Amino acid sequence: MLFTMVLCFALTISVAVSIGLAAVFGIYIGNVNMLVSVKEMFSSINKFPLAAIPFFILAGNLMETGGISRRLVDFAKSLVGGVQGGLPMTCVLTCMIFAAVSGSSVATTFAIGAILIPALIKHGYPTPWAAALQATSAELGVIIPPSIPMILYGVSAEVSIGELFIAGFGPGFLIGFALMLFVYLICKKRGWGKNDGDGRLPLWTAFADLGIILGAVGLLLIGSRYIAPAVLDRGLSEQTMERYSHLIGVTLFAAYFIVLSCIPKLRASLNGRAAYALMMPVIILGGIYGGVFTPTEASAVAVIYALFVGMVVYGEISLKDLLPIFRKSTLSSAVIMFIIANAGLFAYLITRAGVPDAIGVFLKEWLQSPMLFLLGVNAALFIIGMFIETSASIIVLAPILAPVAVHFGIDPVHFGIIMVVNLALGMITPPFGVNLFAACTVAKISLDRIVTQLIPFVLVVLTCLMLITYIPGISLFLRDLVYAK
Repeated sequence: MLFTMVLCFALTISVAVSIGLAAVFGIYIGNVNMLVSVKEMFSSINKFPLAAIPFFILAGNLMETGGISRRLVDFAKSLVGGVQGGLPMTCVLTCMIFAAVSGSSVATTFAIGAILIPALIKHGYPTPWAAALQATSAELGVIIPPSIPMILYGVSAEVSIGELFIAGFGPGFLIGFALMLFVYLICKKRGWGKNDGDGRLPLWTAFADLGIILGAVGLLLIGSRYIAPAVLDRGLSEQTMERYSHLIGVTLFAAYFIVLSCIPKLRASLNGRAAYALMMPVIILGGIYGGVFTPTEASAVAVIYALFVGMVVYGEISLKDLLPIFRKSTLSSAVIMFIIANAGLFAYLITRAGVPDAIGVFLKEWLQSPMLFLLGVNAALFIIGMFIETSASIIVLAPILAPVAVHFGIDPVHFGIIMVVNLALGMITPPFGVNLFAACTVAKISLDRIVTQLIPFVLVVLTCLMLITYIPGISLFLRDLVYAK
């Protein structure tokens, strides 16, 4: 199977088809019914959480066309764009913000890369380096919540998804800031980005946008926690009281933006800045953590909000723009889902051969201390992540490895974060790195040109992974704060 796959790569056959052909060859030599290929490919994409992928890709394209992504970029650029190397730092920071909306690294690559990769090239950055930066930064889409791989780990290992989400913020910020420091030092060394600050908005505009968001969130909390208990009948049931409390808070929240929009000068100013764009992660994360909707449902909410802001608030999307947006989103979703389907078939054959079980038994028998166990797991996951799609790896390996981790006294939430961060590296490592395919598509370059530029970025993320692995507090500090035992 590996020989077939490598041969297909050498013949420049597309990655998805190469994986599929290798898997079909494995079915043939294993004397398995060929109908299994259709069944497993369908099963690989017949998962409710995967419905978030087309929705988030659509939301990303709506954000791109509707001006939301551009305003997020302008916001990030006003914060960090004034220094040398500010534009690649803007790329990382924007991906951190977008990650709190998308839950998908591929959607982040398309939505932010479509704006920043051409901008980086225009400012003199090498095209392969710009694409590698974007692919790596977009990895934060599955580390900073909401995150589909975290949901899959929580279900597979029977761990609280809420705790996993809270635990993901520390590692996400660590990797994001490490990447920002790295690109700053690289730009200083190579003399890149001396004019990155050209055309950026003043710093005060970013703080003004943040102030508007804080005001809206403050009214929401005041309405639901203080005004609602004071005006509602205390004889109401707890569930009814909670529902009406949320309704009063949301009403104040909406009224706040309606009032701002009724002031002509302020409305014109807000339409050119990022306040409405920044409201998107607040609504998505607030809805998830408030129990209003699931992360997969949040993807549909993201589409509705992006459509409303793009068409009604910013007015940059017209009816004639919708068909090209839907077509682009459909094609992008089809490409990614086809890769996942073929990778799922490949993963099925590897699982059928007993490879994951063999790895689990080997780690349990030969690695007798927690430190050695974590080192061995990281090495194994890094290699597995290169060949098997992240979600498939988690579904297969989490039930095997999580109990072993608990046996060694490792917190299952901490171990889940290690698995997600490690397997997320598979999104930026050949041969199956979906972020690489997306970034190369946006940058219009071949995969071989980006590989050498990836190595430093992968090393940065690996260094952060080691810190996350051996300093549990990075992941568990916020978890322990919020979920006090």
